Order: sequence, then C-alpha cells, then structure tokens
Amino acid sequence: MRTQKRWNRSRSLSICQKSLAFQGFYAIGKTMKRIYILLAGCCLAAAAAHAALPVRTAFAGLRSERAWPLEELGAGLPSDWTGYEFLVLEFKASSSQRFDLGLETPQGRIAKRIGPFAGVWVRAAIPLRFYRQPAGDGIDMAATYNQPRNSYWINIHTSSHGPLTKVTGLSVAMDRPVGSPTLEIRSVALARTDPGDAVLDGNPLIDEFGQYRHASWPGKARTLDELKAAWAAEEVALKKAASERCPYGGFLDTRAEATGFFRLEQRDGRWWFVCPDGHLFYSTGLNGVGTGSSTRVEGREECFAALPPAGLASSGRGGRSFGASFYTWNLQRRFGDDWRLEWSELTRQRLAAWGFNTVHNWGGRNPGDPRVPYALMMRGWQTGRTIMGMPDVYAEEFERRVDEAAASQLGPVRDDPLMLGFFIGNEPPWPGRESQLCDAILAGPPSEIQRRLKARLDESDTPNRRKEFVLGAFQRYLDTINAAVRRHDTNHLNLGIRFGGNPHDDVVRAARGFDVFSVNIYRYAPERAVLDRIWSLVSRPILIGEFHIGVPERGLAPGLVQAMNQEERAAAYRYYVEQCAAHPALVGAHWFQWLDQPATGRSDGENYNIGLIDVTDQPYAEMVAAARLTHGRLLDVHSGKAPPFSQKPRASEAGAP
Repeated sequence: MRTQKRWNRSRSLSICQKSLAFQGFYAIGKTMKRIYILLAGCCLAAAAAHAALPVRTAFAGLRSERAWPLEELGAGLPSDWTGYEFLVLEFKASSSQRFDLGLETPQGRIAKRIGPFAGVWVRAAIPLRFYRQPAGDGIDMAATYNQPRNSYWINIHTSSHGPLTKVTGLSVAMDRPVGSPTLEIRSVALARTDPGDAVLDGNPLIDEFGQYRHASWPGKARTLDELKAAWAAEEVALKKAASERCPYGGFLDTRAEATGFFRLEQRDGRWWFVCPDGHLFYSTGLNGVGTGSSTRVEGREECFAALPPAGLASSGRGGRSFGASFYTWNLQRRFGDDWRLEWSELTRQRLAAWGFNTVHNWGGRNPGDPRVPYALMMRGWQTGRTIMGMPDVYAEEFERRVDEAAASQLGPVRDDPLMLGFFIGNEPPWPGRESQLCDAILAGPPSEIQRRLKARLDESDTPNRRKEFVLGAFQRYLDTINAAVRRHDTNHLNLGIRFGGNPHDDVVRAARGFDVFSVNIYRYAPERAVLDRIWSLVSRPILIGEFHIGVPERGLAPGLVQAMNQEERAAAYRYYVEQCAAHPALVGAHWFQWLDQPATGRSDGENYNIGLIDVTDQPYAEMVAAARLTHGRLLDVHSGKAPPFSQKPRASEAGAP
C-alpha cells in the first residue's frame, strides 16, 4: 500500500522518487519523510539539467520507428540492467493498435509487443525476463506467448532474447499504423521488484455495457432503450432471411451417399465433406460460439463503471471465479431470466441466415447450445506434468490415461449426427524449439521420458538427435491418441491437431494418421505453396481451424491480422475464405471468433476486435453482409466454376498488404 501511495505523488517529484526508490533508498515511515523530500529535491534538480522527458512520437507509413538513446531520455538510467527486473514506463497511446517496445543492445534490438489501452495514461511495469529469456512451456502457443498485465498486455513471440548488460536505448515501432496514432512517454525507470501496473487517469475504462468509454463509433450503445430497439430490428430482419442449405448446412442442389454421419469425399479432384443426409458440405465455421467472454476484475475494480451480478454465470462455472462477462449480462438484459434458451434459438437463426454451418466450442457441449453441426475439441491427454504441451508419453500410465479421456469425451456424442468431427489438440508450441524442450525435460523431475532422453544424448548430444527424439515422442503421442479415439468412436472424423502457422515437414508427416489435416493460418490468405506442400505430404484434405482479421478501434486491438476499418475487415473475410475455397484440398475455414474479446482482455490479456458480434450482442453489419455474399458463392468457387474474390484488403491508409 505504501508503495502504491508513493506512485501517486505529484509529477514534480516522480522521476526523482523513482530513481531513489529503485536504488533502494525509499524513506521508511514518518520520521524519514523530511529527509526523503530533501533528497528528492536535490535529485530533481540534477536531472532537470538534461531531462528530455516527456517524449512523443507519431506513427505513419508502412512501418514507423523511433529510437531514443538512454542519455536523451534524461532518466539517469544505467546501461547495465543486470540487477533490475522491471522496466517501468508511464505512457499514453492514442490508439489501441499494438506497438513493439524495443531495447537497443550491441547485439541488436530485442522487442516485445505491447497492447495498450487507448487514450489514458498508464504505468506499465514490464518484466525484463521476457527480454532476457526464451519463452516458457505453456501448453499451446497462446499460453506460451501472451502475458496479461493490469494496465496493458504483452506478447513475447516477437524478436529474440538476450543479456541486458549494455542497453543503449529504447525504441518503439508500429506496422501499418491506422489513423496517425501517437505515443507519449513521460517517465522511464528501472525496478528490482514489481511496483505494479496502474491506469493513472480515465477510470473507469469500461461502461455498464462492457464498451470502452474512451472511444466512439457508429452504433455504440448509450442507453438500454437504444439497445433494445437495435435488438428488435435485427430479429425482424432475421425472420425474412432465406436459406438455400439443407438442415445440416449442406448444398441442397448436390447429392452424395448419405451415411447418417459426416464423411469425406473426393469429387473431380476436389475434397468435400458430405453431410449426414447426403449433400456436399463446405465447413464455414465460427470458433467460440457461446454465452460468455470473461475479463479479469480482481485488482482492477476501478476500471469498471459497473459489474455484472455476482451470480450470473456464463457457462455453468459460477460467479466471478473466471471474471466478469459483460456479454452474458447483456444477454440477460435482452432476454430476461430465460436468456440461455432464447440466445440459443437466436444464434441458430443467425448462423443459418449468415451462411455459417459449423461451430466450435472449447470443451464439450453444454445444455442449451444451438443444435447445429459442431467440431469437438478434445482434452485430457496432458493430465499431469507436461512440458511445452508434451506429456511423458513413455510413462506406464500414459496409454491408460489417454483411453479413459477418449472414452469419457466421445461416449456421450459418438452417435450424434451433428458432430462434424473432433480435434485432438491445438497449436503445440515446441516445433522449432526441440532443443529447448529437451533442456526442459532434462531439468525436470525424474521421469521415463527423461531417462530415455539421457540415454540417447549420452551416445551423442547434437541438435539433430534432440530433434529426432522429440519427433519420436510426438509420433508415439499421436499414435496412442489416434488408436484410442478410433476404439471409442467409429462414426466421426478425426480432424487432428490444429497446428499453428506453417508447420515443418517432419511435423506434418507425423500427422498422417488423421482424416483431416487442420492448421491455423493467420494471414490475409494462406499461401498456395504452403497448402500444396501440406497436401503433398499427408494426402489428406485440409481444414483451416482458425483465422481472423481485426481493426484497432473501440478500445480493442486488431488481432493477429489487421484491416484499416470495418469495411476492409469485411473484404478481408471474403478474400481469405474464397481464396481457400479455390484450393482443391480445402474443406473449410473457421473464423476466430464469434464475439469480440473484452476491451480489458481475456485471461491471457488478448483484447481483439475479431467478433461477428460485439459485446452488446449487435452484429457487425459489414461482416454479416460479406459472409452472406461469400457463403452463397462457395459451391461454385470450390467446384472450380467461379473465380475467388480477388480484392486484397487494406491494412491501413498505406494500402493493401
């Protein structure tokens, strides 16, 4: 508490106070107060002679960078940061667009990506371990690279890492800035312990509907009456929507053998799903279709103008243990106490009207989910200790644990014709980091996988032998799971692991036991050469498990792929989906995700503008119109009878990507 109060003293003393504090000279107690103030004044006078803070930069063009030597910042910073654990900045970003914060060193720039709150001054205590050390051993890529904080969030995937024994400056950079964003920095300091993050002005950030207060946009809800009018208008429009699809979402004008479950068929050299009643089916999916999107509240209650009722549970998990979901609160406002069933029916109508025929939820099915085709994400293989998502696949109990997990998850759904298939995993984070994975196994507690690795490396420890060992363990992991799921379900398709990005050939070859090869590709469209390479290696149809495009507006970040505005985001959807559909191996593409992420971030900090609907349960009209157009063309595009949409989206005022 005393540290927090010190941070809130007047700006006239802040630079000096921090310098004193971080050198270990904080005055303790009332008896030291006068000495502390005298020392602070002396320090302030010394710093003022060469102070350059505050500094301000504006971003423009394709890529905008600005660097400051440490001596220009006037903060008295040493070049050797060995004894410090946090870089503490007070800054104000005019936009929620991410920027790279770099440390300049003789070995080059080490940069990490900052997701700021827009339009407010914040104190950001940035852990220097993210710059010094490689990423850790999260279970998947998001858990590995996203790091939540209270007044910003940080992604540590970018750039490299290295020693901070000779830091020469700070830099900031932004790719394709939208709307001439600015960044101001008024304080730079180092700390040995975490002084805490804080929003220094502008609280509350979030209004009673879950919207970001320091931004405006067309359709922003001002009152509940405005929201109710918008909701009513949408319901009227949905009743007029017609569908040219079968009840499963297949193309009515096509025929194939009906088996009562989804299957695959290659026709004229092109792969298709076939729905249970015998129609060709191209999977246009949505990730995360559900009734909640929680944000962390504890420790930052002042950021919220109001909070949802404590007993309002979005998915049966109860209360605030997973944070506050403003979307769920808005559903209750819209439908009353029976909001879950009403939401389910509205969602079914929306999906049919917009041409989406598949949903994907994390975990199993919940009562009240809309009855539409779905992909199941399976879990449970990684019970117990894992390293970078890899369990001890040689442990005596591994096969038994996998079999039990397969039985418990597939037993309730193995006769459900609505299940498109199941994924057995998501974005393993170790490909390309095999040597680091081996180091972590060797440094861990005794295990069978460790014993085997030591025996292998005792013969010869080379990067190639380490990689071969990891790939062998991964093959055993896949073979064990594939055998178990097939024992417990012969009706549904194994959609495999949703690999991230551009998986290496060795990893792709290991996945030939799946019915479908799934991959998450975040680009404006997958490169044709990448898809051709995967197809040649596995001879299986390909499903895009995740993609998205976002805009830096509404207090939200643009996501992994950026568009300039909502019109360009809609064009980007059309471009991605139709470019995929033109490839003969593709059988679908799933957008991530149904709903915008909270402006104050989900559990790992992400706060992306990537929804088909916003936090107030209003659709993005531009996205809905684009989806309808594209989904109406997919039969002809995937059949090769029509060219795909070819208008590349604009990422910023600088133009197309």
